[in-house]
Amino acid sequence: MTDPHTANDVELRTSRRLPASPEEVFDAYTDAEKQKIWFSILDEEPGIVEIKVDLRVGGQQTAVWGPSVDMLFRETQTFLEIDRPHRLVTESVGTSPDGQTMTTRITVTFEADGDATLMSVHQTGFPAPEVRDFFASEVWIGALDRLAAYLGGNKPRSIR
Repeated sequence: MTDPHTANDVELRTSRRLPASPEEVFDAYTDAEKQKIWFSILDEEPGIVEIKVDLRVGGQQTAVWGPSVDMLFRETQTFLEIDRPHRLVTESVGTSPDGQTMTTRITVTFEADGDATLMSVHQTGFPAPEVRDFFASEVWIGALDRLAAYLGGNKPRSIR
């Protein structure tokens, strides 16, 4: 019997209402200097955050972060589509501190919602449902909490 879950259909979707305009949320999500702030805004101890962004189709964002030089995560996102401030599509290659690598496709949309923005994430290509579940319950929740804190709002729960 074959596994009905292949790398191409293990996906996640999550959304968060953030207290800023689509332009402000898009810029906070894609600007290297702003990312350097929000990546660590909720950390109790300062860590390492290095980010470079070449925001153009075919350009890349490289991010290296973690609590110490021995525990660094690395991610390179190649920009496939950019429609500021509405939509961003990237191919993401991430490496964990233990050397495991994963490639996924991430589509992020930014929709005006009154005086806020509904930021929605669709990520595909996870190698297993357990990895997707970790990203859904930890990675994206943490990133969206940090963005909300950076943008000056409280930390509302994600919408499933």
